[in-house]
Amino acid sequence: MASEQTTRQLPIILALGTTQTLAWASSYYLPAILADPIGRDLGMSANWIFAAFSAALVISALLGPRIGRQIDLFGGRPVLCTSNLSIAAGLVLLGFCHSIPVLIAAWILLGVGMGYGLYDAAFAALGRIYGNAARGPITGITLMAGFASTVGWPLTAFGLDHIGWRDTCFAWAAAHMLIGLPLNYFMLPKIAGARAAAAKAVKPHVPIDRTMILLAFTFAAGWTVTGAMAAHMPRILEAGGATAVQAVAAGALFGPAQVFARILEATLLKRYHPLLSTRLACLTHPIGAVILSIAGGTAAGPFAIFFGMGNGILTIARGTLPLAIFGPRDYGYRLGLIGAPARMAQAAAPLAFGLLIDQIGIKVLIVSSALSLSALAALLLLRPNSAQSATGAASD
Repeated sequence: MASEQTTRQLPIILALGTTQTLAWASSYYLPAILADPIGRDLGMSANWIFAAFSAALVISALLGPRIGRQIDLFGGRPVLCTSNLSIAAGLVLLGFCHSIPVLIAAWILLGVGMGYGLYDAAFAALGRIYGNAARGPITGITLMAGFASTVGWPLTAFGLDHIGWRDTCFAWAAAHMLIGLPLNYFMLPKIAGARAAAAKAVKPHVPIDRTMILLAFTFAAGWTVTGAMAAHMPRILEAGGATAVQAVAAGALFGPAQVFARILEATLLKRYHPLLSTRLACLTHPIGAVILSIAGGTAAGPFAIFFGMGNGILTIARGTLPLAIFGPRDYGYRLGLIGAPARMAQAAAPLAFGLLIDQIGIKVLIVSSALSLSALAALLLLRPNSAQSATGAASD
């Protein structure tokens, strides 16, 4: 591991930041722009597209532990290259889609690609390369990929307006083959002796202990809120008194707020244990909700900023907090186990919160704030001292 830690960080951060931006923009953020036109063209409700998307997230969650184990054994290069191929194949199939069965098959491929290629896989790849020193590179790639929606949504909308949704899917697939695949293949280091080590390796025993459960709950609760806000933030803001223009303007602040928070993480907060920044991240959404409830629609912008900042740090914490607590041993496999409930919750959140908004309107923020505070309560049961000792034990 020591020789791997000497690998230069900046080229890998730039490469992975680029490929992560591409992966998120062409998969997770795709339905927000293309669901309605795909539904109209195929003569079906857009709900079918969102249902297929939710199924893809479930698939990626189920694959998480296995993918993490592959990265622990072979490194991130083969896994992330597989993601480029899978997402490209799913996008091509989606572009040729004319029926529900083909639509489902396309999103199955996209779900496999998301499992092999989004943040958890990238974090595990960096943990495999840099070990305990991976916190900085993890923050670095999220700084870049924090603009995935800011870049992806306009590009997808531009493609929709000028070449149609089918050719837009083909264009994103070409980007994976011409940009993503070469970057992941040539910029990520090959792990020397990986195959020989894998042949002797046995499946790791990772106990689902109190700390693992608390972390899994924390990220599941946090990602439920993230999934709900990603799908319904404009609707929630309008229910709180914002105009449609105010809601859209507030949504545009979300991405920059994420990146600003990640800059804070990379500068001020890096001196502290990531447990501190994760606890702070769980407070920002409830604070924004209180401001919105008091000031009404005029506070749509501050609400989006507070939520974006918390989400930006929480994303980093998914990679840095387990690393700080358990160390780099079996890191990818642990990330897969801890992240699976979060991805499941993220898949269910849009539908669940949509139904809640129909029933209780703006009061849905009470539910989302309670989830954030419950995540904070779980984190308060963890202590930095015990986390440090756990790190030392895992490193021995």
